[in-house]
Amino acid sequence: MAFGLQDLLYCMQRLRNPQTGCPWDLKQDFADIIPHTLEEAYEVADAIERQDWPHLEEELGDLLFQVIFYGQIASERDLFDVSSVIDKLVAKLIRRHPHVFPEGELSSERDASIKPEEAQVNANWDAIKAEERRLKAEQGRPEAIATGLLADIPVTLPALSRSVKLQKKAAKVGFDWPDISGVLDKIHEELAEVEAEITSGDQAALEAEIGDLLFAVTNLARHRGIDPEVALRGTNQRFTSRFAVVEHHVEKQGGWSQATEASMEAAWQAAKQQEKSA
Repeated sequence: MAFGLQDLLYCMQRLRNPQTGCPWDLKQDFADIIPHTLEEAYEVADAIERQDWPHLEEELGDLLFQVIFYGQIASERDLFDVSSVIDKLVAKLIRRHPHVFPEGELSSERDASIKPEEAQVNANWDAIKAEERRLKAEQGRPEAIATGLLADIPVTLPALSRSVKLQKKAAKVGFDWPDISGVLDKIHEELAEVEAEITSGDQAALEAEIGDLLFAVTNLARHRGIDPEVALRGTNQRFTSRFAVVEHHVEKQGGWSQATEASMEAAWQAAKQQEKSA
């Protein structure tokens, strides 16, 4: 027999049962689970990038469990439950996709011969989200108190991902370089400012300039349709693989105490060549 959503909800209730549940699960609160949720989301991304589909199936289950966990804690506090989460999600998806659900009902369908224009879909999406923010503000919802074009971009996003979202939002109102040459000039400018601060010895100013340089490089990635978070994860993986080759070479030569800059560089280049051959 295959288990379903109701079985998962029941399993979660059992884990949180005050008399017979799991001591670890019972101790958890909303804030306690956040690191696990982020970790599971990154493991999903990793499985997709490696095209490891059996592992992805497992990781999606772990990520789903996080949602169920939050829902159970909220239900115990009479805040909301998984059913209300799903209800609000479906209602929001219907509301934000009038080109799919023209009458605002889940069962309604548009004429398949009419293809919506992407620009109009995007404009509708922005208008609907703006109206949602206005209504939240009227209701005094905390997330709507901040105002401004960039106010709804979460500060808790990974820095590179948040940079892209900030830049995209600003670009929608024309605050952007018209072409990539301006972005490249900005990178050179920021790099020069980093070099100047290295000589000045002002650590706080250097940190700020390195941040500006990273922001400019992120802008370059955005302009070329590259996700900088994905690009950097790829570089991290390549570095890990190449360093493993260097480490193996060093161990064969008597360990790190015997390693020279030249021997490590030679091993690094061999690792890069090995990568190309593969």
